[in-house]
Order: sequence, then structure tokens, then C-alpha cells
Amino acid sequence: MSRAEIISRLKKEILPLEGLGTQHQGSTLDLGLGFMEEAFPNGYFPLGAVHEMISEGIEGAASTTGFTVALLSGLMKNLSPAVWIGSSPRLFPPSLKNFGIIPDQLIFISLQNEKEILWTMQEALKCPSLSAVICEVPELNFTNSRRFQLAVEQSKTTGFILRSNPKTLTPNSCISRWRIGALPSLAEEGLPGLGYPRWQVDLLKIRNGRPGTWDVEWTNGKFHQVIEKVSSILLHPERKTG
Repeated sequence: MSRAEIISRLKKEILPLEGLGTQHQGSTLDLGLGFMEEAFPNGYFPLGAVHEMISEGIEGAASTTGFTVALLSGLMKNLSPAVWIGSSPRLFPPSLKNFGIIPDQLIFISLQNEKEILWTMQEALKCPSLSAVICEVPELNFTNSRRFQLAVEQSKTTGFILRSNPKTLTPNSCISRWRIGALPSLAEEGLPGLGYPRWQVDLLKIRNGRPGTWDVEWTNGKFHQVIEKVSSILLHPERKTG
């Protein structure tokens, strides 16, 4: 057996020990990530794991919500319900149809106490019948993140922690850490109004993968890389001279 074969075999044995034991499901579930999949271990989005999504300000929080819903649309293709937990969810349920999600399939739980939110998240992650569990909470310590990871290793449910304006970014057990920012959309030529959703996606951490940064647009149920840039004059009209 060659050295490369030994290393490849060891990686396959180590991944399940690090919370990536359900990776094979990714081969049959298309989340529309396309070009971004090269950043993930084995080349597809880690399922049965917990992902941390951080944001700053109102715009960042809205962008993170939109990006997470886009991911959720792929996870819910099998029509399994998902749970969204928070103190004051920012999501507008009718907008889910724009991402191919049936609003009735998403269960909202609103709680005011942070301990209750974290406990509910942990219990929901134990349910194998759910496609995903999303929790809006600003702070996350290592102990809670470890409990979440242990829960999904048994249930194979995928979890998302949405942290808006976190005070600290200490190490935790989440498989990945994302930061999503807003980008101006580009309206179709000759048509008024807004274009398709666009985000700046920073994959800050991914266990056994490669972090990266991309500008993406959500079109036709998939993420597409944005190559062209909106003119700085359009973004900052006060800079226009002459």
C-alpha cells in the first residue's frame, strides 16, 4: 500500500471520530452549493453536524438568515420538517416560498430565556425526524456546543447556530464557522426592482476542509459565483464627479 493510500485510509477513519460520520448522505442530497463544495471534507457539505453562523449589524443578520434559508431549502427537499428557535425570529414565513420551502414544514419556537433556548435546541437536535434545527442565540460556549454535537451524532440531524453581534468568538465544537455579509443585487436588464439575493460568504473555519471567501447569488435553487462587481459609483453615488 502506497503512502498516499495509507493517508487516504486514515482520513476516512478519522472523519467519523470528528463528527463527520454521516458524510455519505451528502452524495445524495444536493444543497446547490456547487463551486463551494471543494472547501468541504470529501467535497460535500457536512450533514449531521452543527454549523456556526456569525453576523454583525442588522444587515448582516438579515443576510445570514437568507443564506441559511437557502441551505435549508436543500435539506428540506425530502419534506421533513425543520425547527427554528429564537427569542424574536426575523424570518418572514411567506418568503420561504421563494426558496422552494413550504412554510407549514417549518416550526417556529419563540422563547425569551437564553437557557431555555439552548435546552430546546439540544432536545430538538436529538430528533432524527427533523431535517434541520436552527437556533438564534448570540453566545455559545464550548460545553453547549459539545452537547449539540453529541446530539446530532446520534440523530444525524443538521444544526445551525445563528449568532448576531457575538461578544466573543471562543473555540467550540461546531464543524464550521461562517460569516455572511450583504451584497447589492443586480436587477435584470430592462426590469425595475431588486435582483436575485447576493451575499459575501466567508467560510472562516471548516474541520478537515479549506476555508474560503466567495461572492454568491441565489438563482434557480442554486448558488452561483458572482464574477462581475457592481460599480462603486452605484454603491456610493456621492463619489460621482463631473
